[in-house]
Amino acid sequence: MTVDLDRPRLVPPRMRPRDIVRVGAAGLRTRPARALLSALGIAIGIAAMIAVVGISSSSRAQLDRQLAMLGTNLLTVGPGRTMFGEDATLPLEAESMIERIGPVQTTSAVARLGDRKVYRSDRIPKAQTNGLSAYAVRLDLPDTVGAVLHSGVWLNGATAKYPAVVLGSAAAQRLGIGHAGPDVQVLLGREGFTVVGILDPVALAPELDAGALIGWEVAAERFAFDGHATTVYTRSDDDQVENVRAVLAATANPAAPNEVDVSRPSDALAAQRAAGAAFTGLLLGLGAVALLVGGVGVANTMVISVLERRSEIGLRRSLGATRGQVRSQFLAESLLLSAMGGVGGVVLGIAVTAGYAIYQGWPATVPAWATAGGVAATLLIGGLAGLYPAVRASLLSPTEALATP
Repeated sequence: MTVDLDRPRLVPPRMRPRDIVRVGAAGLRTRPARALLSALGIAIGIAAMIAVVGISSSSRAQLDRQLAMLGTNLLTVGPGRTMFGEDATLPLEAESMIERIGPVQTTSAVARLGDRKVYRSDRIPKAQTNGLSAYAVRLDLPDTVGAVLHSGVWLNGATAKYPAVVLGSAAAQRLGIGHAGPDVQVLLGREGFTVVGILDPVALAPELDAGALIGWEVAAERFAFDGHATTVYTRSDDDQVENVRAVLAATANPAAPNEVDVSRPSDALAAQRAAGAAFTGLLLGLGAVALLVGGVGVANTMVISVLERRSEIGLRRSLGATRGQVRSQFLAESLLLSAMGGVGGVVLGIAVTAGYAIYQGWPATVPAWATAGGVAATLLIGGLAGLYPAVRASLLSPTEALATP
């Protein structure tokens, strides 16, 4: 205590923030088992919230991954018909122009070499084409359409300039080719090409399954290819697919957008958005319920803790502690206990989510708002839960508090 020289009364010393934290921590250290069990109860409530939200979010991520494999954001651009009913062509600049559309993520193109058929050998009659076609392709085609190699390698900057070919799955089957290799050749027209790769079926571009795919440069050199793409594949941001589709025709061929055919978005896109809306509502609802459970645990723990320690409060008041200092002590203790439980619950919830997601083969996803919100809400609820009993106890006179059993 210090004496105020201007007014004849004792002035209690002011507690600094670190003193308040130290006093609050002392209350937890004196009852370590109780503090641990209380923090564990809080942690279980927060972990339940994190796990519920995390597992639901991971399930949604897995669904999004599966729907993305169906080409929810894939659009194709091709030449249509002129106003006179003739076959139109895409401008040479169509690809580069489409790439400039903001929401477009990737772009690739193929060109069907209509007069070049595919044969196993020169002994095959020209009429027996097996319905196979040759395509000039860009090197980034697999990334755009999701093509996966079954055997061999994809074209690269070197092989795209030489007579090397990658066969679609149906083309390889019809030609009787089971593997790629330097000793395996096919004919495109009457030109020999070495089979360097064989694709698995391409779900997003099934027309490529019956194709023989060669580099853009070698097609121009060997077959007088004019460089006009017959199909341009684009992938866009999921929420911008319709907007991209609306401008694709005018972007690909500004002079004659009516001569451009643009595919419509996949039906899976609508399913993805419906599932996303349903999951968002589910996450918010489950998160609110689990957070409420955790908050009730915090409130119950702190109310009981403060009520059981009224004698301690009375003793501190008798020794000169002010009502504000008593309130600060128990608020600090409540916040520290809530922080311990909140952080522990977040760690436990993330661990449960990761373990379950790995077991199911899902991508483990825990939204940042759930972890940050869990800790913040725990601190808020802990502060409110500790405030009421602390204020009530601080209003008691020292004699009344000491007399309370």
